[in-house]
Amino acid sequence: MSLSQALRGHARGALSRAAHRGWRALQRAGAITSEQPGPYRFRRLGADSKLAFPVGSVFGEEWITVGAGCIIGEHVTLSAGLAPGHDLGSAAVVTIGDRCTIGRGSHIVGHRSITIADDVWTGPYIYITDQNHSYADPDRPIGTQWPINDTVEIGAGSWLGAGVIVLPGAKLGRNVVVAAGSVVRGTVPDHSVIAGVPAKVVRRRTETGWDPPLRHTPTPLPDGITHDELVALLTEYDASGGQ
Repeated sequence: MSLSQALRGHARGALSRAAHRGWRALQRAGAITSEQPGPYRFRRLGADSKLAFPVGSVFGEEWITVGAGCIIGEHVTLSAGLAPGHDLGSAAVVTIGDRCTIGRGSHIVGHRSITIADDVWTGPYIYITDQNHSYADPDRPIGTQWPINDTVEIGAGSWLGAGVIVLPGAKLGRNVVVAAGSVVRGTVPDHSVIAGVPAKVVRRRTETGWDPPLRHTPTPLPDGITHDELVALLTEYDASGGQ
């Protein structure tokens, strides 16, 4: 290798390292927190909660409540109403509880009422909405027909896998697992595992155990790590979309 090639390689390496350092600094500076709200004025943004930078589409935040200790990944859409400036009245439209993790690239689109309880985690690219287009007039384009709203509730401690879609009117109980790629509608009982399009219960925890029974032993915690440390690591991992 010639001296000029070596110098060019060194310069490219130095530039790459500088670019990554600069990007990490920009991510820290651009993150949205209660102490560093940027241009957003959420109804509530709890202590120790953060919207990672780059932030996705956010509007109607006056009707959005985010609890404490939440991590919302990059490029996440949080919206209330049809468009910025839409007056939605006195009550919150989108409510996210404490210690929730919303995976990168996800969309939470509220018009009437979306309630996400405490300790709900999602994978990347999930979509939750309380509004859908109607099909009242078969002769008009569906996109121009007035939409229908129905409240959405996601119970505490639930986990939504990557690419899950939650439709208007869905009511998920406590500690529900939704398999990746599922489309959720209707009421889902507590302690259920659901999968499919539309999602159906494939396993449920009862007083006598799992039905059908588990076919393997749950994995124990790794040696030398506490439950809280594992939760912190998984929260960061899930919010970044596994990157």
